[in-house]
Amino acid sequence: MSIFLQLLVNGLLLGGAYAIISIGLTLIFGVVRVVNFAHGELLMVGMYAVWLLAAKLGWHPYLSAVPVALLLFALGVLIQRFIIQPLLSADAHIQIFATVGVSTALVNLALMIFGADVHPVDVSFGTEPLQFGGINVVSGQLITFVAALAVAGGLHLFLQRTYTGRAFRAVAQHRYAASLMGVNVKTTYVLAFGLGAALVGLASGLLVAQYPVFPTVGQYFVLTAFVIVVLGGLGSLPGALVGSIVIGLIDSLAGYYISPDMKEVVYFAIFLVILVVRPTGLFGLGRGSE
Repeated sequence: MSIFLQLLVNGLLLGGAYAIISIGLTLIFGVVRVVNFAHGELLMVGMYAVWLLAAKLGWHPYLSAVPVALLLFALGVLIQRFIIQPLLSADAHIQIFATVGVSTALVNLALMIFGADVHPVDVSFGTEPLQFGGINVVSGQLITFVAALAVAGGLHLFLQRTYTGRAFRAVAQHRYAASLMGVNVKTTYVLAFGLGAALVGLASGLLVAQYPVFPTVGQYFVLTAFVIVVLGGLGSLPGALVGSIVIGLIDSLAGYYISPDMKEVVYFAIFLVILVVRPTGLFGLGRGSE
C-alpha cells in the first residue's frame, strides 16, 4: 500500500511539471488556433538560458525563471508577429509547417552554438528529499506542482477579471465578432502567443533543477504535452490541468506495474482512443467559430 501511495504522489508531482508546459500550449491553440510544434523548442531555449545564467552568473534556476519567462515572452511575440501572423489566412497545415520550421531551426541553432553535450545544473536547493508520513518527495517536484496550481489559478483570474483576458476569451470564441466589438485581434494573438511562451520560460526555471539541458530536451516534454491537451480538450485550461495529472499518474503507475519502457505506449494508446471516441477531449467543446 505504501508503494502505491508513493506512486500516486510521484504521479501527481510529475503532472505538475507537465501542467505548466501544457497550459501554455493549450492557451496558444485556444486563442490563436495554431498548433505550435515549436513549443518544445521554446522550452529548450528557456532551459539553455537558465543554464547560462547558472553557469555564468551563479543564479539559482528558480531565480532565473522570471527573466527567462520575459525572454520567452519576447521570443513568442516575435514568432507570432513575423512568422504566424502573415499566415493567419492560410490553410492550417501551412501554419503547422511554419511552426515545424521554427522547431527545426531552433534545434539546429542550439546544436551549432552549444553542441550535443548534456549540461546538468548543480543546485543545492530543489533536489533534496523530503519525507511526509513515509512518503518521499523531492522538494523541486513539490515546488513545481505548487507553481503549476498557482499558474493555473492566476491564469484563470487573468482570463476572467481583466480586459485583456476577456479579449482572449472573446477572440477564442469568435474572432470576427470580437473585432466588431473593438478587440484588436492581431494584438490579442501576439499577446496570447507571448504569454504561452512565457509560461514555458517559467517551466524552464523549474525543470532545470531536475532535468539536464541538451538540444532535443523539449521534444519529450512536448509530445507528452500534446497527449495532455488532446486528452483534456484543445483550448481548455481546466482540461490541460486535469490531463496533466492523469498522464502523470499513468506515467508513474504504468512505469512501475508494467514497465518503464512501456509507459509511453500506455498513454499514447489512450491518446489514440481519445481521438477516436471523443476528438474534442474530455473538456473540449470543439473548434470555436472563425
